[in-house]
Amino acid sequence: MNLWFRLFFTLLRRPWRKRAHPFETTRIRMRVWPLDLDMNRHVTNGRYFTLADVGRMHYVLRTGAFRIAWRHRAVPVVGDTWGKFRRELKLFESFEIHTRMLGWDAKWTFVEHRFVRKGRVVGVVVMRGLFRSPTGTVPPHELARELGIEQASPEMPSWLTAWSASCDEMSRQLREEEGRSTETAAHVSA
Repeated sequence: MNLWFRLFFTLLRRPWRKRAHPFETTRIRMRVWPLDLDMNRHVTNGRYFTLADVGRMHYVLRTGAFRIAWRHRAVPVVGDTWGKFRRELKLFESFEIHTRMLGWDAKWTFVEHRFVRKGRVVGVVVMRGLFRSPTGTVPPHELARELGIEQASPEMPSWLTAWSASCDEMSRQLREEEGRSTETAAHVSA
């Protein structure tokens, strides 16, 4: 339920009124609440990914990407996420989520969420995602063009492209394993 309240309050702030450029970093301020904590009394690692969803929604509203998704009747889909935790966030501490687009490739758009407290990065969540419409995936370069970006993707850091390649490799491996288990099940039932 905590996520729904945060999303509701994000919408109440009407972030779309102050438009942000797609390469701009958007910021949303939050506070740590009891439901965010684990047994060690700091924000649980899984909660960072949930809070990143709120930061991403704020970014999509501020940049106008939600209008483009609406035109395409597309919904956002997160493909993969990765997190780096540096310091802890404790009960009632305030923090900001700084969200920015890192770039895109032929299929994915890459977004970074930095969790910042007192000017220091306490954690980072990176995700690759896309917009899926009834007719298929909206190509990231088309989304960028509709957002007013008339350039190719910025060069992405090597750690990001290596991470994306490892996600693709894992997907390939899972498909192969599923194929083998389907063949085995068909062989056993025959």
